[in-house]
Amino acid sequence: MKIIQGIPVSSGVVVGTVYVLSDSHRYVPRRTLTPDRVPGELERFENARAGAIADINDLHQAAEAEMGAETAKIFLFHVGALNDPNLSGQVSAKIQSDCVTAEYAVSSVFRAWINLFSSKADPTFATKVSDLEDIRRRLLDHLLGARFDDLHDLSPGTVVVARDLTPSQTAAFDRDKVVAFVTDLGGKTSHTAILARALSLPAVVGAQTATESVEDGLTVIVDADRGIMILDPDTPTIERAQRETERAAQYQLTLRELVDQPAITTDGVRIQLLGNIEFPGEVDTVLERGGDGIGLYRTEFLYLTSPVVPSEKTHFAAYTECLKKLDGKPLIIRTVDLGADKYTQERTRIPERNPFLGLRSIRYCLQNLDMFRTQLRAVLRASALGDVKIMFPLITSIGEFRQARMLVHDAMEDLHEEGIDYDKDIQIGMMVEVPSAAVLAPAFAREADFFSIGTNDLVQYTLAVDRTNERVAPLYNPAHPAVTKLIRDIARAARRAQIPVSCCGEAAGEPDYAALLLGLGVRTLSVTATDIPPIKRLIRSLSIPQCERIAKKAISLDSETEASAYLRDRTRKLVPQAFDGRSVDSQG
Repeated sequence: MKIIQGIPVSSGVVVGTVYVLSDSHRYVPRRTLTPDRVPGELERFENARAGAIADINDLHQAAEAEMGAETAKIFLFHVGALNDPNLSGQVSAKIQSDCVTAEYAVSSVFRAWINLFSSKADPTFATKVSDLEDIRRRLLDHLLGARFDDLHDLSPGTVVVARDLTPSQTAAFDRDKVVAFVTDLGGKTSHTAILARALSLPAVVGAQTATESVEDGLTVIVDADRGIMILDPDTPTIERAQRETERAAQYQLTLRELVDQPAITTDGVRIQLLGNIEFPGEVDTVLERGGDGIGLYRTEFLYLTSPVVPSEKTHFAAYTECLKKLDGKPLIIRTVDLGADKYTQERTRIPERNPFLGLRSIRYCLQNLDMFRTQLRAVLRASALGDVKIMFPLITSIGEFRQARMLVHDAMEDLHEEGIDYDKDIQIGMMVEVPSAAVLAPAFAREADFFSIGTNDLVQYTLAVDRTNERVAPLYNPAHPAVTKLIRDIARAARRAQIPVSCCGEAAGEPDYAALLLGLGVRTLSVTATDIPPIKRLIRSLSIPQCERIAKKAISLDSETEASAYLRDRTRKLVPQAFDGRSVDSQG
């Protein structure tokens, strides 16, 4: 029995049989042509390009019907790339200058781009490799008339293991047969990961040695809650996983009873429980799970899933769709958090050496004012239709916040002159996710209408640990005393200024850490839709004094290891039922 560690991107625990998807790096030999045959090869390439575009358009329509319009836009990126004259022009130029076959030109040009992106240390490029490989694969399919892999004859209970997966492959999985997938490469923001979550397909990426460690037919357990794959598990471990899977399913049925119940502690304190979303279609799931609204709308996915920069009309349509579904419930829109591992690096001529500490988030917006104003106008227009709040990401100084707020007021003046309605009293808040903002929380509390603590980045920047890097994963710990003390100080500053403070990081969805947050003074939690029911159960099982005692003890400990162990043990002792649906422990 062996355990392979990766990065969890879509939760679930399953037992299945491995199907190794062969690497799609098909070898295409160099074949030269006589000059008179070049026009024919150019025509072959154009026909293949048109065929690939038609295939993707068909797939886009099917994905839109199954997963919704926003998620399906991922495939429009592929169409945009195939229509990009720079990329197609390089293929045509190679056919003409080198007198080579269309398939060799496609393979050569795309391989050069793939190698360039793969060689970059920044994960932004790695997330695009699968998209480029998908396009290359389709073109060669049309030129050579053969498929790399046949996924139609799989057996039920299949776990696909691959070096990487393209979005098209993921969307094409037969869900009656494929129960999970594991890849060597990939990150949390890749298109493939987005699709896995949209499909509710358990998935682990970035497992590095997965493909070289398995073979077809091997029995494995994929624990996508913890990001592990257990190879050739013994009978007791399989039985334990199956019991946990069944118990988790039953647990979810039990939690449905809480949907219409308020998140109130045993001593009568009302906690607002909101949902985090990437796409408007996810609003339905948040409400179905008993959420009070949306506490974090990550609007950068409007950019990541589109081949063109979203227009004001596109922004407004997405926000309007959310508000219609929410029917009066709050919608907190985080302005685009682009840069680092998301969007900007692949669109700059000279990528930054360390983009996580570079031009990202609010800094990027303040240097790309046309783009920022487009979004702000759309948000303000939407505010006339429902309860909308604006939230700025990665604020590090008072000057940044004031400049961003001034741009909101400028947009208000423009809309007023145009006779367009908006909420003149719209609340403007900020993410507190870097140490400088946490230390200056009292000053920010005099400027902002609300705080939202982003534990993902706050932990990352406080502890200098890349949260997407499995090599340093053990060092990433939101229970670290330094992080806990910063959150305590943020909550105190908000309380003294009488402004709301929430937490929208992944840690808020962990029962033991949620109890700590309540004890530190946070009264609004924003989590993924799947985490809403268990966190609601936790809230309804604890009192605020109990949470405060937990926080007081945890913050007194010097070691993050001791603090984590204490939180885990104490919360499980007080509310054991909150952990009924947690993943299988492979070690027994």
